[in-house]
Amino acid sequence: MLNRDPELLLPLIKELENYIEFKDKINKLVSTSDVAWQIDHSLKVFNLVSETLLNSNPELYTSKFNKWRLLLFTIGYFPRGKVKAPKYVQPPENITIEDLETQLEVANKNIEKIKLADRNAHFKHFIFGVLNKKRTIRFIELHTKHHLKIIRDMIK
Repeated sequence: MLNRDPELLLPLIKELENYIEFKDKINKLVSTSDVAWQIDHSLKVFNLVSETLLNSNPELYTSKFNKWRLLLFTIGYFPRGKVKAPKYVQPPENITIEDLETQLEVANKNIEKIKLADRNAHFKHFIFGVLNKKRTIRFIELHTKHHLKIIRDMIK
């Protein structure tokens, strides 16, 4: 597996930040939500997954083959409209710039913390199974890129 340095997530966080100025933009042909929803959701997933990874017990990590993980992580793409975001990572009805900026700060700090995490620190995804540090970084990367692509399509 490729070496997954958490630093590769920094430009993705920066790009999310750059789209805050378009937070109220919506394009119903692309998504029923606005840009703020996409940013907030991406950051909620980023931070919740990071914190779960950081709080895991590396000694309890076990790996199993997962065909969906293998396929989607290999092609580097998540298809649109196939999975609904779980409630705990759905944004609130009113998303403020302050909330987004706070989440961005947390995300940047989490990247630094992930660098120090054990390689067997892990996160359990409801589709992809248990992901170790490298696979978790890959998941965060692909998930964030998925929502950045939606945002780019919305503001075209």
